[in-house]
Amino acid sequence: MLLPSWIPVDALPRAHGAPLACGRLRARPEDFWVEEQLGFAPDGEGDHLLLWVRKTSANTEWAARRLARVSGVSVSTVGYAGLKDRHAVTLQWFSIPRPREGMPDWSILVEEGIEVLEAHPHRRKLKRGALAGNRFEILVRELDRETIVGLDERLATIGARGIPNYFGEQRFGHDHSNLVRAHALFAGTAGRVPRHQSGLWLSAARSQIFNEVLAERVLRGDWDRPLDGDCLQLAGSNSYFLAETLDATTQTRCEGMDVHPTGPLWGKGELPSRGSVRQLEDEVGMRFPTWCDGLAAFGLAQERRSLRLPVADLSAQRVDDGLLLTFSLPAGAYATTLLRELVDVSEAAAI
Repeated sequence: MLLPSWIPVDALPRAHGAPLACGRLRARPEDFWVEEQLGFAPDGEGDHLLLWVRKTSANTEWAARRLARVSGVSVSTVGYAGLKDRHAVTLQWFSIPRPREGMPDWSILVEEGIEVLEAHPHRRKLKRGALAGNRFEILVRELDRETIVGLDERLATIGARGIPNYFGEQRFGHDHSNLVRAHALFAGTAGRVPRHQSGLWLSAARSQIFNEVLAERVLRGDWDRPLDGDCLQLAGSNSYFLAETLDATTQTRCEGMDVHPTGPLWGKGELPSRGSVRQLEDEVGMRFPTWCDGLAAFGLAQERRSLRLPVADLSAQRVDDGLLLTFSLPAGAYATTLLRELVDVSEAAAI
């Protein structure tokens, strides 16, 4: 069964024009700084602890295993809201069952790049996805020009219109290996695969189909405006509604970032979109028939993801070492998706 062809992340069409400069990303871990925003406070009581952790050059799952070891608990009881980049300095929350015999000695983890900054009682294990968003400070070094012409205008455009909500390279693995393995899974040649691993591959296939739909709408210029038959997602929510016929109120709500057009996260059942939107999504799905059938066979349901990504508190500052970008993104968004609308970066560290 032949692999389908797909659009790699670096070839996806941009919405706001060519990159304004070139530079180097992640030359040092501290160049990529991420702070998780839960959107709620610790309970102050309960059978768990919420740990505020600063990690340097450490991925989330690896840190969870280290926290479990020091706490004397099973790694399956450690909770976290989201996966964070390894090649970065990240501040994020973890939960562990509350120790009955005093606080563990977290200091032994410092040499491994893990610092527990705070510990608060909490009632529940922290669940995946239970966060409002992330705040970023990213330094792009080795810029190829002294003056970045058009930077202020590009920042203003992105602030007003948002950016295409592509899935980033991290979702697909090195050399898109997660897509290759997903195809083997669908073809029945992957062998016995742990459920966690197969879940990553299934997510990669869904994400690629979504990216291809979004790429078509970026090329058409309607990625950030509603069409008849669009499923519109409420801002800050996974809820959506079908707009079979648009009215002035819906148009105004979309312009005000209150609702967003969506694309498919493929699964079993019928696409909820209608009209020309449904036609486009079906046409893209036909490029990946084995994947669409396989995602349904594995029991994934049809879901939707916003085509548009709002960017909050976006600013850029020239510093001696390059360009310092600060911004906030909602949960599930990729900082590299924003970067590619501003600058063309080469990675100093492999993903």
